[in-house]
Amino acid sequence: MNISDQRAAARPRARGTERSVARRAELIAIGRRLFADTSYDALSMDDIARQAHVAKGLIYYYFQSKRGYYLAIIQDSVADLVTFAASGVQLPQLDRVHRTIDSYLRYAEHNQAAYRTVVSGGVGFDTEVHAIRDGVREAIVATIAEGAYGRTDIAPLARMGLLAWVCSVEGATLDWIDHPELPRDTMRELLVKTLGGAMRAIEELDPSYPAPEPARRDA
Repeated sequence: MNISDQRAAARPRARGTERSVARRAELIAIGRRLFADTSYDALSMDDIARQAHVAKGLIYYYFQSKRGYYLAIIQDSVADLVTFAASGVQLPQLDRVHRTIDSYLRYAEHNQAAYRTVVSGGVGFDTEVHAIRDGVREAIVATIAEGAYGRTDIAPLARMGLLAWVCSVEGATLDWIDHPELPRDTMRELLVKTLGGAMRAIEELDPSYPAPEPARRDA
């Protein structure tokens, strides 16, 4: 078989792969809508298949199980958050911090069930959901570190200070989506100011990590 024949033979497989990728993405998009405000336990595979207007076997074909489907949905939706948080490097430092925190709050607000699952660790002790959560934490820490210190490879003390802030943000955000008395803009400004406090504490303990000027002005 010559090269032209090989390419021709490969085309149907390539088209099939493209269709499979598109179909999988479509199922994830449907799942994101279904789980947007519904807990994992509240939907059975029969419910999902019926509401998605697909055969249950199709979901098993692509994701093997309900848990596999849910993990794929969480990974896909969290990827949007991480990608957006890591963008905007051309923005001024304070604007980038505002954008990162605002995108985080928007994600939690519009993907409440998924956010609760990620932050709480999933159903029981789900190591894969914990890994997703830890990845989000590290991505936010890296984004803040790059904006504040110009690098992501920071010392353990600075990393722990930023990680402690991220963990406090998770708890505050969980309470906020359950009791949304504060407007998102107010919540964002509150979190920005507490980040300034964390950075000043880091500087006090390790002067080689000076707090950015906006954080000092909040003192």
